[in-house]
Amino acid sequence: MAAAGAEAAAVAAEEEKRLPEGDPESGGDSEDEGDSESSGDGEDEEKENEAEIQRLEEQLSINAFDYNCHLDLIKLLRQEGELVKLRRARQKMSELFPLTEEIWLDWLKDEIKMASESSEREKVYELFERAVKDYICPEIWLEYAQYSIGGIGQEGGIEKVRSIFERALTAVGLHVTKGTALWEAYREFENAILETAQPAPGSVPSPEQQQMLCSQLEKIHTLFRRQLGIPLLDMEASYAEYEEWSEDPIPETIIKNYKKALQQLEKCKPYEEALLGAETPKLAEYQAYIDFEMKAGDPARIQLIYERALAENCLVPDLWARYNQYLDRQLKVKELVLSAHDRAVRNCPWTVGLWIRYLLAMERHRVDHGIISEMFEKALNAGFIQATDYVEIWQAYLDYLRRRVDFTQDSSKELEELRSAFARAVEYLKQEVEERFSESGDPSCTIMQNWARVEARLCNNMQKARELWDNIMTKGNAKYANMWLEYYNLERAHGDTQHCRKALHRAVQCTSDYPEHVCEVLLTLERIEGTLEDWDAAVQKTENRLARVNEQRAKAAEKEAALAKQEEEKAEQRKQARAEKKASKKAKKTRIGDKRKADDDDEGEWGQEEEQPSKRHKGDGDGVLPEEDMEVETGLFGRSGPEKPDCPANQKEKPSTSRKDIPKVLHDSSKDNVTVFVSNLSYNMADPEVKLKELFETCGEVAEIRPVFSNKGIFRGYCYVEFKEEKSALQALGLDRKVVEGRPMFVSPCVDKNKNPDFKVFRYSTTLEKHKLFISGLPFSCTKEELEDVCKAHGNVKDIRLVTNRAGKPKGLAYVEYENEAQASQAVLKMDGLTVKEHVIKVAISNPPLRKLPDKPEAGRASQFAVPRQVYGARGKGRTQLSMMPRALQRQSNPVAKAENGMVQNSPATSSEPLEEPKKMSNADFAKMLLKK
Repeated sequence: MAAAGAEAAAVAAEEEKRLPEGDPESGGDSEDEGDSESSGDGEDEEKENEAEIQRLEEQLSINAFDYNCHLDLIKLLRQEGELVKLRRARQKMSELFPLTEEIWLDWLKDEIKMASESSEREKVYELFERAVKDYICPEIWLEYAQYSIGGIGQEGGIEKVRSIFERALTAVGLHVTKGTALWEAYREFENAILETAQPAPGSVPSPEQQQMLCSQLEKIHTLFRRQLGIPLLDMEASYAEYEEWSEDPIPETIIKNYKKALQQLEKCKPYEEALLGAETPKLAEYQAYIDFEMKAGDPARIQLIYERALAENCLVPDLWARYNQYLDRQLKVKELVLSAHDRAVRNCPWTVGLWIRYLLAMERHRVDHGIISEMFEKALNAGFIQATDYVEIWQAYLDYLRRRVDFTQDSSKELEELRSAFARAVEYLKQEVEERFSESGDPSCTIMQNWARVEARLCNNMQKARELWDNIMTKGNAKYANMWLEYYNLERAHGDTQHCRKALHRAVQCTSDYPEHVCEVLLTLERIEGTLEDWDAAVQKTENRLARVNEQRAKAAEKEAALAKQEEEKAEQRKQARAEKKASKKAKKTRIGDKRKADDDDEGEWGQEEEQPSKRHKGDGDGVLPEEDMEVETGLFGRSGPEKPDCPANQKEKPSTSRKDIPKVLHDSSKDNVTVFVSNLSYNMADPEVKLKELFETCGEVAEIRPVFSNKGIFRGYCYVEFKEEKSALQALGLDRKVVEGRPMFVSPCVDKNKNPDFKVFRYSTTLEKHKLFISGLPFSCTKEELEDVCKAHGNVKDIRLVTNRAGKPKGLAYVEYENEAQASQAVLKMDGLTVKEHVIKVAISNPPLRKLPDKPEAGRASQFAVPRQVYGARGKGRTQLSMMPRALQRQSNPVAKAENGMVQNSPATSSEPLEEPKKMSNADFAKMLLKK
């Protein structure tokens, strides 16, 4: 930080400079293009860039943690060549975030070009030192070593270069794929030193020169031998080079170590190949590699693979937590541990667990109290996403302060600081946290409870502890038995019997969740320590209280029962209304089908009805209707009459209105595993078989497509798709919600609902998903691409789902899935309240509320709303809705007739047992019924 401050002061003192003209990286123009630079287009572009730079600077002044805004500003400033502003922008970003390898290399290259004097070279060295601390980057270490070679002519230059190379080998020399480059660069440097130490041709070297040559040769031998003992790619080439370079045979120990390293390399190769073939961020592959190295147990290799994983997954808090835990428990090297913790909280500042581990590590390594307090203040400004996170960080800091206090002394500076911190924590949660989250995050007042325990047990100050507990109870905790018992136990251990009795009496009066428990504790106290008067008072108080509680519970139970009954009645009414509506819809659909034509010349139907005798009195022998007429009547009342072999010419089917030739679509349940059910398709889809076959053939060979049509031949929007193989059906489920002709197509497994009535298909999770966002308030015109442009600025977007209704119309809602919860958390902080097309959107972590399951009807009542399916004659239902059955017969069959019209009366027959399908009756049965009248 001191180096950073010195650099900032030097930058402020410098005049405005530009990067060298003509440098392709600086964005500057050569002298030959000076005329073109003054052209109108160039000036317009420069003004646009200046305006954009100003806008970005203003945005950063509002939100300094906008990572992408920092990147855009640095890119523009580098393009314009504004070195002073560029340095300042990079400096600010590096103070907030660890910089990536690319950003550091660009910064270093720019500074190297401007460094000409020795003082400027020292600043570059300081910059390199900062760069190598952010991440383990072989390229930066190699650049650092090569830059240091340029200062070899200065005093101690050679030793400084060697020191940097050695540090680089310690950091990344074990890197399987990139470590070889560093080893070779180091050997080349030592070979160059060897060349300069060679005596002139024909001259005899002095003893000093001879000793120097031998020493230099031994250094190169040592480098070769060290490298050959490490599993690195192209080890064979390095071994061959050593054989060619060395005048002496390679020792057996070196060969043995080389072969051992080769064997280890073969074990590492699968993991390295998996990393090469995987897509970023390769978290699963790195985790497998880490597990492999953990089993091997080499600390240096474990540290390196963790660093490699973090370089590509720097926003994964769990990975940082595992790495820091390993360093804390295994290596325990102060600089290494604290550096890793610092980088963790700079990468994932919203994760409270990383801050707590950092504070513990600093205390463990005896860091100065002022630095720990400063780090705690940074944690409070980190922007946690939950109110409980602030409670946790405060509790960790208070624990640290408590451990600093020497309680053998009556008063001390540390004790006063602890009390002050407790008071500040309570006020902070009440003001800052509650204002932001509408809750303090500490409803049970755990911080105040701990404060009271410290005062009572460690400071012997029960008066202060009682004041604190009184405050706790006034915050809505007086109704909980466990809170009173916690206070009672504290009084029992550090107070007196009088205050214990007083606390329990108040508890009996106030507790509403478990008053019996509190009453029992009070009676136990009086049984052990109380007088007769105390016992009588306790018994009377507890009895009165429990009587009131039981009375209140009885009233509450009655009220709840009444509400439940109302809800049950409403549910039954809704079910009955739905049943009636469904029955009426079925009747309407049937009427729309084949309609009978009232022609005067129809045989045995309407014409003969006029010849039917009127109502017969009981006992008349002529009351039997002709057989043909009876068959017609049974057809009108839902029973199938005999089909006529011949149809009149004017009743021929019309293809445009009727599809009698289409057979009923049946499904073989034994083929459920190779069949999918497709629904929500457009009714206007032309040739659904052809259209859907083209769509589903991408999943596998289609055996059959069975679309469902209405009686008029209109496609009903759903079908069965049967495949040859089960894997094709499983793959077809991936087409669920695919938009087909403007509507989302639903694809679900083919399941018999009669056997699995509770089966539901919903492909999306209904639980908390920390890596997924729920966005509401979107404009209906917002497209998936537009939303992705907004969201990808805060992380890698894996999937976006715009929520639509069944017709495919947007509902203004969306789910956005990020690669990890860290990116999702950042997106919530930055996108919540954002304006998109004049709509203010709301963004939150996806946590759908639990669906309220409908109450299942009782078995005895299920039949009350069961409506039997209507069955009409072969020619469908007649045009008229008038009944052709005599009234006397209608009265006999009243329950059935009502059921067929969708109106079921609450008669004993309908309420006690299920309605059965009407029994078919012969002509003789009808005659007997009429004769009984």
